[in-house]
Amino acid sequence: MKELIVISGKGGTGKTSIVASFAALSQSVLADCDVDAADLHLVLSPDKISSHTFSGGKRAEINAEKCTACGTCAELCRFEAIAKTDPATAGAALYFRVDPVSCEGCGVCAWFCPEKAIHFGPVVNGEWYISTTRHGPMVHAKLHIAEENSGKLVSLIRKQARQAAEEKNIPLVLVDGSPGIGCPVISSITGADMVLIVTEPTLSGLHDLDRVADLAAHFSIPALVCINKWDINPDMSDHIARRAEERDLQVAGRVRYDTMVTDAQIHKLSVVEYGDSGSARDIRAVWRQVETELNRPR
Repeated sequence: MKELIVISGKGGTGKTSIVASFAALSQSVLADCDVDAADLHLVLSPDKISSHTFSGGKRAEINAEKCTACGTCAELCRFEAIAKTDPATAGAALYFRVDPVSCEGCGVCAWFCPEKAIHFGPVVNGEWYISTTRHGPMVHAKLHIAEENSGKLVSLIRKQARQAAEEKNIPLVLVDGSPGIGCPVISSITGADMVLIVTEPTLSGLHDLDRVADLAAHFSIPALVCINKWDINPDMSDHIARRAEERDLQVAGRVRYDTMVTDAQIHKLSVVEYGDSGSARDIRAVWRQVETELNRPR
């Protein structure tokens, strides 16, 4: 079983569109690891088989009946997540409360509360799902608004996708990774067989390519490059190709700008399913190169 992760230095480069088309061209288990802003489901219209809650950490909650308003918790909190209530508005005696958005779940307040008035327990950060699509099984998730621990959720999604591939004897796990270079991206790529970096022909695209390539190199993961919308700036596309060559990165292909991509999204289809446009042919060529390199003995 192989695991291919499609990533980018920033959002909006066309990463998910590439993944959706790869799904149509391969036999794979899909994993949407862009849990902060998942959108692969918009193209693949998955049917949920099972739904599960995700808890990636703990959060403090003060019991007003036990709180004596000594203020120890507020003094110790480094995140300014604890404040006094106003009896005039709270309708109760003075006590302290925890702002759930500001609380980082460190637990210091609960450890040092002299009255043991603070409950420090698991919090539900989101949900994850196992679904079916027209192109095979899919594991995806939804992180709640303002919730953290997305790296843990990404690791869980990848684990469940690999398990599904083993159970169904499917040769490929195809992952729509998180953008950027932060914790969710690290969780997306560690231990993968290969990453495909999708970039675009802009100065920021070149910069983001360098950052993501550095990350992949740090974890010794083979990487390929796809230049999306290359024809909006051919000179910069050539510059990116030269930079990739300098870094010993192979350019798997270039995908032209095509209004048919938007039309395909409107119809909830991948680009290669919607028709034989120029971009569809480009993506098919990229997939052939990626598949060849992915299965090459190393």
